[in-house]
Amino acid sequence: MRLFVIARHGESTLNSENRVNGDPDVPVQLTERGRSEAQLLGQQLAHIRLELCVHTRFSRTRDTAEIALAGRDVPFLEVPELDDIALGELEGNTLEDYRAWKRAHTRRDPFPGGESLDDAARRYADAFESVLRRNESQILIVTHEIPLRYAINAADGSNDLDGPAHQLANATPYLFDEDTLTRAVEGIRRLT
Repeated sequence: MRLFVIARHGESTLNSENRVNGDPDVPVQLTERGRSEAQLLGQQLAHIRLELCVHTRFSRTRDTAEIALAGRDVPFLEVPELDDIALGELEGNTLEDYRAWKRAHTRRDPFPGGESLDDAARRYADAFESVLRRNESQILIVTHEIPLRYAINAADGSNDLDGPAHQLANATPYLFDEDTLTRAVEGIRRLT
């Protein structure tokens, strides 16, 4: 059986400040709590054989993966298609500013100077599909809350990528087999 473990990165400094970041070139560190969460993720994965770790271009995903897999010989692969949503002019704004913009627009509307939620969702579906095409049987994917949320909700057959699962804990492993991740890809595509 193939196993895909998908986790959100550990808490970052911007998470603790309730600010958003969609630019991988903006350096964002893990907080002490985030480092502890990543260590706990490593403990939870310690007895699972992993053949590959996928992460995004954001340092918080790579740092989480490195802490979680410390001492293990697991190759890393950067997959930019799993990056957080490009927010353009909303970069660095508060979470409330981001949510207010979302409420006033549709999923098809791009963030000013950024991408739309639907464009990002299709990018996530492509990324998950590319991971499914790989030969490895056990893969850890360290990404961001939104691609994980979309995968969970789409796999569950929801008609809303943002629900019912919405607020997802940092550095918590969510398990998908091949059929479930395939359903997630199909569901994301259906809803966008």
